[in-house]
Amino acid sequence: MSKFTKWVAGAVLGATAMVGASVSATAEETIKVGILHSLSGTMAISETTLKDVMLMLIDEQNKKGGLLGKKLEAVVVDPASNWPLFAEKARELISVNKVSAVFGCWTSVSRKSVLPVFKELDNILFYPVQYEGEESERNVFYTGAAPNQQAIPAVDYLAAEEGVKRWVLAGTDYVYPRTTNKILEAYLKAKGVAAEDIMINYTPFGHSDWQTIVADIKKFGSAGKKTAVVSTINGDANVPFYKELANQGIKATDIPVVAFSVGEEELAGLDTSNLVGHLAAWNYFMSVDVPENKEFIKKWQAFTNNPKRVTNDPMEAHVIGFAMWVKAVEAAGTTDPDKVIDALIGVSVPNLSGGYSTMMPNHHITKPVLIGEIKADGQFDIVQQTAGLIMGDEWSDFLEGSKDLISDWRSPLKCGNFNVVTGKCGGSK
Repeated sequence: MSKFTKWVAGAVLGATAMVGASVSATAEETIKVGILHSLSGTMAISETTLKDVMLMLIDEQNKKGGLLGKKLEAVVVDPASNWPLFAEKARELISVNKVSAVFGCWTSVSRKSVLPVFKELDNILFYPVQYEGEESERNVFYTGAAPNQQAIPAVDYLAAEEGVKRWVLAGTDYVYPRTTNKILEAYLKAKGVAAEDIMINYTPFGHSDWQTIVADIKKFGSAGKKTAVVSTINGDANVPFYKELANQGIKATDIPVVAFSVGEEELAGLDTSNLVGHLAAWNYFMSVDVPENKEFIKKWQAFTNNPKRVTNDPMEAHVIGFAMWVKAVEAAGTTDPDKVIDALIGVSVPNLSGGYSTMMPNHHITKPVLIGEIKADGQFDIVQQTAGLIMGDEWSDFLEGSKDLISDWRSPLKCGNFNVVTGKCGGSK
C-alpha cells in the first residue's frame, strides 16, 4: 500500500445574473472548450490525432444535447511544437476565447510552460500523456500515466520475463525523459543493478543521425548480459531511431526496446517489418478486445471517414478526461473552474479497457497497465496486463526529495506536496 493510499484510504471511492449587462444570456450561447495541441512541428506526428478526437467527443456531446442546456464549441489553436508558444496560446484561449477548460499539451516542457498561466487565470488543464510525476497542481488533471503506471511496470516486465540485466535509458533531452530516467536509475539500483550496467543517453528533439548511438547500444549489449533499451524518445525522432536499429541488425530477440511514447499512431508512419517483437508500455492499446473499445473504434473511424484510422493511449486519456469534465460540470451545475475542480475528485467514468477509471484527490486517475509487442501490421499483441487498476503516484517513492510527499486537493488539506513526516505543506510545485 503506497503512502498516498494510506493517506486517502476510506475517503474517496447556477446561473449568475449579470447586473447591468447589456445583453442577457440566450440559448445560442456556447460553452467553449480549448484544444491546445501541436498541429505542426516535430510533435504533430503525435498531437494532431488528439485534436481530432477532441472534436469527435465535442460533436458527440452536442448530439446528446450539449451541456447545461448549451452547445459546446471547440476552440483549436496550434502551438506548433514551440514550448513558449504553448503559454501564449493558453493565455489566448482563456483570456480572449473565454474557454471553460483546456485539453492539451504533450511534452512535459509544454505542460511546464503553461502551468503559470492556468494558475494565474484559474482555469483547468486536462493533460493526457504519460509523464515523469514530481508534480501535482490544483489546476491540472493528469489523465496520462505517472511512472508507477508505465515506466516501473515496464522495467519489472523486462526483468521478470526477458531476464534483462543491463539497461539502456535512451531519451529525448527534456524534462520527462530526464526525470523518468532519474527515477528508473534509482529504482534499478535499489533492485541491485550495478551502475556499470546502466547506460543513459539523451538526444535533441527531431534527432535524425542515430548511427553512432545505436552502435554504442549494440556494443553495450555485447557484454554477455541480456540488455534492453527503455525508450523515452519522443516525436518524429523515433522514425530514424527504429530504422537504424534495423540497419544495424538489432532485433527484439537480441536487445528488446520498450517505448513509452510510441503507439499505434507513430507506427502507422513506419515500416514495422523489422520492429516485430519490440515493446511498448501503455494503459490502452487499440487491440484491447472488449465491446467498449470496439464501439469506440467504430465511431472514431466513422467520424474521420477513414476505416484504417488507428486509436492510441493518449486518445483514451482524453476520452476519460472529457467524460469526467462533463460529469463534474453537470454535478456542479456550472463551468466555474473552482467548483468544477472540487467536483472532479471522486468522479468515475468508463475507460476503453472494460472498466472504470476514477479521479483521485491527487488529480491523477486509476489505470490498468498493459505491455504490448509490436506486430507486423502496426498493432500490439498484449502480453501482460495488470489484474486491477493502479493509482497514479505523483511523488516517487524512489527519490529522496519526494518519498515523503503526497498530494490531496480536498479540504481541509488542499495541498500538492504535503510532507507526511514534517506535517507541512510546501505549496504546489
